[in-house]
Amino acid sequence: MGGVEDHEPPSKRVKVSSAELSLSDNSFFSEPTACSLGDLMARPLPSQGDDEMVGSKGVIKRVEFVRIITKALYSLGYEKSGKLLEEESGIPLHSSMVTLFRKQVLDGQWDASVSTLRKIGLSDENILKSASFLILEQKFFELLENGKVMDALKTLRSEIVPLGINTNRVHELSGCIVCPIQCKLLGLNNQDVINANLRLKLLENLQNLLPPTVMIPERRLEHLVEQALNVQREACVFHNSLDSSLSLYSDHQCGRDQIPSQTMQVLQAHHDEVWFLQFSNNGRYLASSSNDRSAIIWEVNEDGTVLEKHTLTGHQKPILTVAWSPDDRQILTCGMEESIRRWDVLSGACLHIYEKPGLGLISCGWLPDGRSVLSGLTDKSICMWDLDGKEVETWKGHRTLKISDMAVTSDGRQIITMCMENGILLLEREAKHERLIEEEQTITSFSLSRDDKHLLVNLINQEIHLWSIVGELKLVAKYKGHKRTRFVIRSCFGGFKQAFVASGSEDSQVYIWHRATGELLEVLPGHSGAVNCVSWNPANPHMLASASDDRTIRIWGLNRPSLKRKEVYSNGVAHHCNGSSL
Repeated sequence: MGGVEDHEPPSKRVKVSSAELSLSDNSFFSEPTACSLGDLMARPLPSQGDDEMVGSKGVIKRVEFVRIITKALYSLGYEKSGKLLEEESGIPLHSSMVTLFRKQVLDGQWDASVSTLRKIGLSDENILKSASFLILEQKFFELLENGKVMDALKTLRSEIVPLGINTNRVHELSGCIVCPIQCKLLGLNNQDVINANLRLKLLENLQNLLPPTVMIPERRLEHLVEQALNVQREACVFHNSLDSSLSLYSDHQCGRDQIPSQTMQVLQAHHDEVWFLQFSNNGRYLASSSNDRSAIIWEVNEDGTVLEKHTLTGHQKPILTVAWSPDDRQILTCGMEESIRRWDVLSGACLHIYEKPGLGLISCGWLPDGRSVLSGLTDKSICMWDLDGKEVETWKGHRTLKISDMAVTSDGRQIITMCMENGILLLEREAKHERLIEEEQTITSFSLSRDDKHLLVNLINQEIHLWSIVGELKLVAKYKGHKRTRFVIRSCFGGFKQAFVASGSEDSQVYIWHRATGELLEVLPGHSGAVNCVSWNPANPHMLASASDDRTIRIWGLNRPSLKRKEVYSNGVAHHCNGSSL
């Protein structure tokens, strides 16, 4: 491509000028904060030794540690082991008052359990009322089930209502007396109201509500271990594999061999510069577009090899970009200021051509239902069609640039496009609300994260910016090192949980950063021309593709020296895995 000065817009493509049951989450009360306890029964027992610590750092209290292990044993079904640990350590899981309270709840001794609850010594009156409400509500339901309507009404009026909380729920309970079917609407099956499982569920809800010093939360040990593993994983800048690779037996640390850095294939079917490429949503296909006015659908085999499936021809101008349908059965191709074509992936047939008389189309995208197609137009508007080409809606005004990227969030509510040289428009379709990301430098391209929470924005000054677009728009990270002086260079999210950022570069290399830290991890040589676009396989964190002005596409995989080097073939030309021709 011809070069331009730094102050001029990029010259090609799209440019701009993370004894017990499991916890239940069904409680309709918000979780309160833990509070100090005023009664002896809620405090550590005298034998528990507050100051005794375990562990090399001196930060783990022995009493808490033992109680959490005991709780885990009961949760796992090891009741004998749990009881033995309580006996041998002299540290009971619960105080005698809490043990009595739990038994009363399971036995349906509602009045006694409410009385015992008050003796536990909860200093937070809101927690006390909320816990009492749960108990009395179960009492209410069981009285109704036993046909004691007047007793249930008395409980509602004289015990539940005076608590002065959860007014809406009180109204719903009143409806159960007037209309018994209301109980079913509340999700209560009459035959299960006094089922022991519901009392256990009530106990779980109470456990969620009460301070952990009174009743240890369910699966607390598992939660602590998971936190530790997450910290190790997040601290490992090379982590790029499933969480099943994490082990409790040793501290976790990955090596560079988890990053795709070795050329596995060189694809040579295009006859001119390759401008754009993108893996399908399921990772089974790769689509590429070129200055040669063609697009190619490649199929990714189970063994990781990539083979040509269809070459799509018919455009009269170079193809700027492609867009996969949500189900990956169709694909859009957009010619440079020309038309959009919709193709069937299985057969390679062109299904429809979208055009606007007197205007050129410059970008393409899908709504998440797969029934509507979007495009930016040369008059700076955005147009939406149904699949048959009927115009559904148009957003006029300064909505896009003459050359532009486009993205649609997975819920279909936001259309994202470049609206000026240094601005990205986030258009709320239904609310008719607009937000704007403004950069100080010219924007050349952008990419939306899979969770719709972040945008990668490529700038003319050789920086990539990461923006948070949930709530307040916020710049959260910058990535530097790649080269861009004349052309549009594209970046992408990728890897396990999209923990990495990859970008092309005009120095013929691919750059990979750790998304959270911004650390440059790898620079991948191999191409002989500017790398215009990269795409990370969403189904395989170890597969990356890059498109270049050298007319090739490189498929990158893990660098495993221990594996026997194999030759790969593409379009009849054999290559070593390092990309050199034979």
